[in-house]
Amino acid sequence: MKIRTFLVAVLAAVGVAASTAPGATAAVPAPTRGTLQQYDITATYVSGLSSGGFMANQLHVAYSDVVQGAGIFSAGPYDCAQNNLNTALYACMDTFQARKSPAQLEQLTRDRAAAGTVDPVARLSGDKVWLFHGTNDSTVKAPVNDDLATYYRDFGADVVYDDASAAGHAWVSPIGPNSCASTSSPYVNNCGGDPVRSMLTHLLGSVKPASTSALTGKLVQFDQSAHTPGGSPGAISMGAEGFAYVPRSCQDGAPCTLMVTLHGCYQSYGQVGTALMDKAYLNEYADTNDMIVLYPQATTMTGNPRACWDWWGYKSADYAQKGGPQMTAVMNMARALGATGTTNPPTGLPAPAGLTVTATTDTTAALSWNAVPGAASYHVYRDGTRVGTAPITTPAYTDTGLTPGTAYRYTVAAVDSAGTPGARSGAVTATTTGATAVCVTASNYAHTQAGRAHQSGGYAYANGSNQKLGLWSVGVSSTLKETAPGYWVIC
Repeated sequence: MKIRTFLVAVLAAVGVAASTAPGATAAVPAPTRGTLQQYDITATYVSGLSSGGFMANQLHVAYSDVVQGAGIFSAGPYDCAQNNLNTALYACMDTFQARKSPAQLEQLTRDRAAAGTVDPVARLSGDKVWLFHGTNDSTVKAPVNDDLATYYRDFGADVVYDDASAAGHAWVSPIGPNSCASTSSPYVNNCGGDPVRSMLTHLLGSVKPASTSALTGKLVQFDQSAHTPGGSPGAISMGAEGFAYVPRSCQDGAPCTLMVTLHGCYQSYGQVGTALMDKAYLNEYADTNDMIVLYPQATTMTGNPRACWDWWGYKSADYAQKGGPQMTAVMNMARALGATGTTNPPTGLPAPAGLTVTATTDTTAALSWNAVPGAASYHVYRDGTRVGTAPITTPAYTDTGLTPGTAYRYTVAAVDSAGTPGARSGAVTATTTGATAVCVTASNYAHTQAGRAHQSGGYAYANGSNQKLGLWSVGVSSTLKETAPGYWVIC
């Protein structure tokens, strides 16, 4: 019975997701039928929740020439599912099964970029990425969301990761109708703050306060078939109609940003009406910041009964590449509104090739790589964090102060004369010699008593790494190891 109940719960939440909060009003006007028109679009971003978050990442990676950043609520790294539903459910939402590591998915991305099925990975370097995962979100587990952060950071993206909120599995908004910890329709929660402002501030650089007046723009309800390969949205599990909120300033010719926002499962227009468009709190910022918000719509079909976006291959094996039919349709809509790619090649130096571990001792790891023409120096990253502060002017480095018997993951980036790092290399793993760090399993309370962890706000955190272990309780256990003096990580 427990297994059957669990499976029902997981299947009901593949990729994601009411009462109305007192005083909250609809944040979007009634839809007006029309077509997508060209506007003066200066930059394009994507955002989404869960299945929409996976899809947002896919769009960003595949079309990084056009998409300049992403805001993602609760999702995992690029093509985590590997065209397999079981992998999606049990490795990329829950963690019962092994999943591809960020390094493996990064190499897959490089291979696809070399084949031209996604844009060059160098375009991801420096892109703004904002990630969110709530502590009460058990639909997509935190380690999966952590992998997304690692994936982006390894490609040099500028990542902000909010994982401290008590939110459930949902988009979080100041006017969300659901309580913070909820995981229920329409999957828009209110946690007392404004993460939408945080997201937009990181992506856009700065934002004006959201409008507190009635919105002056229009919500265009358009025929998605005009933008869908083959002209049949239903054939690729997309709704007949999509929506775009267009502020008055953009209608009048002002230069505008485009935000493509992708709903989660059970959150499409056919299932919750305009709930996401009403309550996501994007339109209020759109009115004051010259931002068009495009709301494409998925729908149900055989193999996709919950109107999820295709992030595991239910419709096409190319779902995460430029040839994916949903990917093509959404980008066709963005381009119909005026989204364009860059006219210049990626900025910054290319990723160094040939990164190799040349030697290890109990406490050191020696690395070398091929020199990059034009590089003034290099940055070395251990487990995603830069090591050392002095310039590394030759294509070799020895990292010191390591823990015996411990594996470390390294990448390298070339730095130009202006001090700007380029794309990071593929990762290599160096394992120091000597005794392997011992994993210690104990209750979170016992870990704090033994000095392996500390507690804050009722939760336990590993000393040194500050990784969240869960509730500070004798009834909740974790397994830790010490990788450096006083530095504990989850085994």
